[in-house]
Amino acid sequence: MRLKNALLAGIAMAGFSSAAHAADYSIQSSFNAGDFSMQYLTENWLPKISEMTDGRVEITLTPNASVVPAKDTIEAVSAGVLDGDFTSVNYFSGIEPAFAIMADLISGYDTPAQMLNFCKKDRGEEIQQKILDDVTGGEVKLIACGPYSRESLPARTPIRTFEDLKGKKIRAPEGLASAVFAAAGASPVSIPFSEVYGALEKGIVDAADASAYVNNVATGLHDVAPFPLYPGIHSMPLMQFTMNTEKWEELSPEDQTALRDWWYAAMEDLTKVVDQQDQEKTKADAAGGKIEVIDWAQEDRDQLREVARAEWLKFAEKSELAQEALDANLAYMKKIGLLKN
Repeated sequence: MRLKNALLAGIAMAGFSSAAHAADYSIQSSFNAGDFSMQYLTENWLPKISEMTDGRVEITLTPNASVVPAKDTIEAVSAGVLDGDFTSVNYFSGIEPAFAIMADLISGYDTPAQMLNFCKKDRGEEIQQKILDDVTGGEVKLIACGPYSRESLPARTPIRTFEDLKGKKIRAPEGLASAVFAAAGASPVSIPFSEVYGALEKGIVDAADASAYVNNVATGLHDVAPFPLYPGIHSMPLMQFTMNTEKWEELSPEDQTALRDWWYAAMEDLTKVVDQQDQEKTKADAAGGKIEVIDWAQEDRDQLREVARAEWLKFAEKSELAQEALDANLAYMKKIGLLKN
């Protein structure tokens, strides 16, 4: 099925060109402009693309919703409105249930490295490409995928135990993330990441499944939600790095390989840097007296994981692709010892 809807056609007609030059590609991200991660990648890793391709390829990374809403980036890449995207796959859960399984196997993986290696060294890339092919007719090429952080959960009021989730209004992406919170007794609310601060400030939500701790600090979330849960109890979102297939095929095999290698190297570095920043920020905040950093007991984390596992199985029944995605994840998790059965 080819996704070229009227909205994207209108944007294209309005003059949003995919790139000014063939070697300079516009990639929309799901990072907010002030995020630590966005700034770090822009300053430290975007220049390396030119180095790795001998000046043949450059990327301009733009912030969340700079051209289209995050949930529309697959369509925009397919239509050529964007050259590619660098987006949390959570945003696509409403398109195909398999995206929800791939986006974030809630409470499944313990570390970003485990999930990154599922993409890089196991079946992650294969499954994600299969889903993209199904919804775009092959018009979007997956270059790489994986997470870089286990997200924090900033909250307006303390959520110290699993039981404290009951009745809380929590911002969460639609799909599996929302299903898990609902099953735990919370009320999930789907709002864009760019609106999280205002929703917390006004009390529209009690807590928000937002981003890495350091990103939440950078965007001021703890000013209005001074009870962050860290390490996060919930999300480790998969990011995808794609290009429009026609534009991808214009690149030489050497440059294609360089882009994939660049992205994984960037994400592995970002994982380490964000974790270091998270640790430093949480220690400073905990010592400062104005913010209470909450770390759940293992028994509470185990309760949420059991709830989450039941939701994995339910979600996998929604489509054949979703079942295939879950089977691939479970097989890998057993291979690395995360699951016994």
